[in-house]
Amino acid sequence: MFLRIEILMLIFSFTFNVIIQVKCKNSHWNFNASSCSNVLSPEVINEINKYSPVVNQIINTAINGSFKGKTWHELADFVDEFGSRFTGTQNLENAIDYVLAKSRDLGLENVHGESAPVPRWVRGQESATLLSPREKDIKMLGLGYSVGTSPEGITAEAIVVKSFEELEMRAEEVAGKIVVYNQKYESYGKTVIYRSKGADAAAAHGAVAVLIRSITPFSIYSPHTGMMDYSGKVVKIPAACITIEDANLLGRMAIRGRNITIKLVMQAQQLPDGESRNVVAEITGSGKPNKVVVVSGHIDSWDVGQGAMDDGGGAFTSWSSLVLLKSLNLRAKRTIRSIMWTAEEMGIIGANYYIQQHKAEEKDLQLVMESDIGTFMPLGWEATGSPEVICILSKITKMISTMTPLGVKMPHSGPDIEGWVNAGIPGASLWNKNERYFWFHHSEGDTMNVEAPENLDMATALFAATAYIAADISLDFPRHN
Repeated sequence: MFLRIEILMLIFSFTFNVIIQVKCKNSHWNFNASSCSNVLSPEVINEINKYSPVVNQIINTAINGSFKGKTWHELADFVDEFGSRFTGTQNLENAIDYVLAKSRDLGLENVHGESAPVPRWVRGQESATLLSPREKDIKMLGLGYSVGTSPEGITAEAIVVKSFEELEMRAEEVAGKIVVYNQKYESYGKTVIYRSKGADAAAAHGAVAVLIRSITPFSIYSPHTGMMDYSGKVVKIPAACITIEDANLLGRMAIRGRNITIKLVMQAQQLPDGESRNVVAEITGSGKPNKVVVVSGHIDSWDVGQGAMDDGGGAFTSWSSLVLLKSLNLRAKRTIRSIMWTAEEMGIIGANYYIQQHKAEEKDLQLVMESDIGTFMPLGWEATGSPEVICILSKITKMISTMTPLGVKMPHSGPDIEGWVNAGIPGASLWNKNERYFWFHHSEGDTMNVEAPENLDMATALFAATAYIAADISLDFPRHN
């Protein structure tokens, strides 16, 4: 009888895992915790439930107690002091020094910066001007890694297309022209390909430059920058983003049959690589110090706006969770490590380098966590892991739901922890009510006005409680592949 029950449990767990993998590959999937009683043993469930007093202590301190508003004030001090923190700049390194000093002052342990080689792309002066059918300045932002123009710029006729398909249909009209992409915004994931691959697609047909409608659903005449990529198979041409308003204006002019002429000047250039640092701070584990739970966000930002939302909020929320636990004298059995990643915006450089350098330690990672898609009202975790891990996260999240309704959905969406998650390490990223995230993303609108103190308090509590239980629980989390 006992053997039969064991076999049934194995079959259920296998089927559950297959369902998770299929769901994760196709779309986000909201998790139903009612299945967990068939996945977790009564002993594990009872152990998780015993953390309820600690969770309540964390929540009360963060939401109503001495920590109320602290994450917002720490973030505001940081953002107001340093503003944007672009990869390869001294300002980013000064900001890193600030966080290292702050971490030491607050009593965090093993505080240090870990070097990482980083690219240095410089924007320089840039402008776009509509010359005909009338004169108008076109607000624009060059894309990261774009080449520049000659000093006198490029003056050429423009062709406006709504899609890559239209570009191919009109390929014979493209040579010698500036291609303007006025693509429809579907979602960031679907539409960002115009930013990353638009220059190559146009250059293949002889275009001399591209202007791309910003990858955002909303604009108040705000261009949004970001990284682009050259394949190396065609000539590199300058690439920049323009506002939704100007993309639509040029589109209407083209529909009327007007000849459109634009002058583009970009001083962008690629300098020799430099060096930056990932910022590390810990609360060392009391019983299994070599085992680690990671909480993280990236410290760098684009050179426009202030990087408060992307990703100051995520970096400081995850870091503040350690400060909160330290203030409550809560030391888990495993080490909890805060990492502020460098050079994420230029291609996840810092995280990928760190993961490569610490490959031998992957066996000791319990859970890796990240926030990099806004810190609006928390909704829970987006997670990738085995059925056991997803159920544990669900049980933990349910306990934290006393402060606001929270849940778990799959998969995770954290870019910096992706390398670890792909290697089978359980991962979780902050799920939050971020419908307006891409309104401000990579634009001048990314300021402290986007951040709300109460949201940061709840996100800090969510990180702190989840990290503490994951680091303290007796069970070593299994891998999912």
